[in-house]
Amino acid sequence: MNASDAPVPGIAWQSVLHPAGPDAAIILQLTWILFIGGAVLFVAVMALCAVSLRRGSAGRPKIKPMVWLLGGGVLLPLVLLSALLVFGTWRSVQLTQPSSQHAVKIAVIGHMWWWEVRYSHPGGREDVVLANEIRLPVGQPVYLGLSSADVIHSFWAPALAGKVDMIPGRVHGMTLQADRAGVYRAQCAEYCGEQHARMALHIVAQPPEQFRAWLMAQAQPAKAPSSAEVAHGRRAFVAQRCSACHTVRGVTDPAAAASTVRAADIGAPDLTHFGSRLYLGAGARPNNRANLAAWIADPHIAKPGVRMPASTDMDPATLTALAAYLESLQ
Repeated sequence: MNASDAPVPGIAWQSVLHPAGPDAAIILQLTWILFIGGAVLFVAVMALCAVSLRRGSAGRPKIKPMVWLLGGGVLLPLVLLSALLVFGTWRSVQLTQPSSQHAVKIAVIGHMWWWEVRYSHPGGREDVVLANEIRLPVGQPVYLGLSSADVIHSFWAPALAGKVDMIPGRVHGMTLQADRAGVYRAQCAEYCGEQHARMALHIVAQPPEQFRAWLMAQAQPAKAPSSAEVAHGRRAFVAQRCSACHTVRGVTDPAAAASTVRAADIGAPDLTHFGSRLYLGAGARPNNRANLAAWIADPHIAKPGVRMPASTDMDPATLTALAAYLESLQ
């Protein structure tokens, strides 16, 4: 593995065995109890079966077969399974119910094969739009409105909550909460095509004051270039017609944008603050300049079948400048 492909440090395991939210903790407890209960039931029934095969001194069974059938085959499973059912029902109703009354509301829209993420603007204006990354305040429940723009997807952040399907034409609610700061990996859990396995999303849990500062920064348009190379890259972004699919607020011509389809509707993420994201290509590669230049040149190497066309005819200087510009969009 090249140094440019090394994972971002601090990423939490994508594992139900490392819960970091209240719902994930309940699901893990249910998993262990049901697993242990099922194992106990299996061992007990097998033990009773073995004992039932033993015969007395006269060659006859010590206990009538009907007793073994009723006791080991009916009563024992009935008692244990009923106990597991009662416990599972009791704990399941304690899972957080979706509520749009939470202070932070996020719309997550599944695309082939990336995630569109939309926050309500802090100032009440148009939504704050980003892609493939969710940030939320630690210790606070956040409402997710989950939908799909094309086929059925499924949102699953194992360390934080259970799975919720994303159905075209419908919105399914979900409450997400992280009890400690960190980065958690989510994944599409419903097969959705060629790059289903590379449709990841990262959830960054931050202290509330850091989250508010981040959201205010995300609501701002892209900053002006800070160097000649970055300015060259911005000109290349326009000249190469990247803005035909991608939006960079402050760069994309509003008049042109008004006369065309919204970028996300044709399968292209908003890039206004792309440089602040941990990964590119929905988790395909860590977000750094080397990986970014390789992605622009030919994204199909990292993610075959992706809808973004290759730019193999772009000269190296322009490619490097364009990568530097996108990296500067913090």
